[in-house]
Amino acid sequence: MPDPVLELEGLEVRYGTVAAVRDVSLQVAPGEIVGLIGPNGAGKSTTLHAIMGAVPAHAGAIRLRGRSVRGRSPESIAQRGVALVPEGRRIFGDFTVEENLRLGLAANRDAKGGYPLARAYDLFPMLKEFRRRSAGVLSGGQQQQLAIGRALVANPDVLLLDEPSLGLAPRAVDEVFHALRRIRERGVTILLVEQRALHTVALADRTHVLVAGELRLTLGPADAKNPDKIVAAYLAS
Repeated sequence: MPDPVLELEGLEVRYGTVAAVRDVSLQVAPGEIVGLIGPNGAGKSTTLHAIMGAVPAHAGAIRLRGRSVRGRSPESIAQRGVALVPEGRRIFGDFTVEENLRLGLAANRDAKGGYPLARAYDLFPMLKEFRRRSAGVLSGGQQQQLAIGRALVANPDVLLLDEPSLGLAPRAVDEVFHALRRIRERGVTILLVEQRALHTVALADRTHVLVAGELRLTLGPADAKNPDKIVAAYLAS
């Protein structure tokens, strides 16, 4: 496997005396999609927030392209090519679609007076069609497209996604997962936190099962044909 773009080694995150993540180690190589699934409260979102510098790591290593970023601020990590699409989308409903997208320019390392919204419009043509519309009137699926598009405007090497299918209708879920395939084809590396285990295992190069803050099992795409194995792993305790 090529040298990883993103690497966690022995990651531990604590909230007070409680260890939310314990001894988590994983690697994501260039152009891969790696999934992270597990029950609610397993530590999935905490892992993403630790990578992004939003919560401090108590122990272990967080590396981008072999260099430690542990202890750096979210702004610093964003400037190093990492973008987070947060749970719940967190778009600005009173802003237009285009104004929301322009917020992603703040972390774009290559924006030299340019206006690189085309990558979002190309992936999600609806965003271009509705660019003057208030984001708050979009459907849930459209808002998720906007949240992903805003992250892509930053031109990241690594895209962290936290429950992108949350609250979406089945058709919108399929559209999101199709978009993730297209994003990977464009060379963006993805770490995906998801509750939809079957979708994730089928999509990802490999999927780690996180239970009570610990990695318990790694699944491959072929395991998508064995739902019983996924259910057993997902509900492991």
